[in-house]
Amino acid sequence: MTEIGGNNSGYTITLPGREDQSYTFAWAAGTHTGHRRAANEDSYVARSPMFAVADGMGGHSAGDLASAAVVERLDDAITGDFLPARAVERALERATDYIGLIAQDSELGVGTTVTGAVITEHHESACFAVFNVGDSRVYSFEDDTLVQITRDHSVVQDMVDAGLISREDADDHPDANIITRAIGFNAAPSPDFWMVKICRGQRLLICSDGLTREVSEEELSRQLAERRDPTETVATLVESALNNGGRDNITAIIVDVLEVPTAD
Repeated sequence: MTEIGGNNSGYTITLPGREDQSYTFAWAAGTHTGHRRAANEDSYVARSPMFAVADGMGGHSAGDLASAAVVERLDDAITGDFLPARAVERALERATDYIGLIAQDSELGVGTTVTGAVITEHHESACFAVFNVGDSRVYSFEDDTLVQITRDHSVVQDMVDAGLISREDADDHPDANIITRAIGFNAAPSPDFWMVKICRGQRLLICSDGLTREVSEEELSRQLAERRDPTETVATLVESALNNGGRDNITAIIVDVLEVPTAD
């Protein structure tokens, strides 16, 4: 487990050369091994402009190293208050090379999911470039509505898309832990990206599946709607996952948008 960054109650960034274009964010992150795992193979980075969670696979030490490799390379990519999406792709490519070295002595293979959001410039304003590989997730909570931005790269998600099973049945399906895309396993990284407008009052939830398999989207929405500060919200979400079984490692990041530029 690697934890990079931490909590911040009010961080302001300004578009280069545009003093009238300022954005203020607050965030918090937390992780827990859970009740059944011997070690925590999740890692995260929560340091503006990069917020990401990685869920390692391949055994206690190997999975930990794989998730750490991803978040460390993403953290290394930070060069200022804004980053292009291409910086994420390059970081994942470097992480893949390192994971290949880790995996040389592994019979099962080594890899990790990764999901997150980076603050980037887009059409003379700021936005979130949300990215995903695997079945960790990014949600947006805005106007009291929870929306999953990312799409799971998993066997059960493919089955849901094909109409073979319902979304409600997916988490309890026997193949729920089989993913179709990861960082590692001798494959070139292939992240999906979404450009998401930054709006005042918006909350992002970035989390591993150790949270979403234990806490329903209805409960996630209820907790986010209470509008507690990010630190308390993260602690409550992790506690809810533990109370509901805590069968896996649990990691969550909350990013709140406090202020955006006023409209002309």
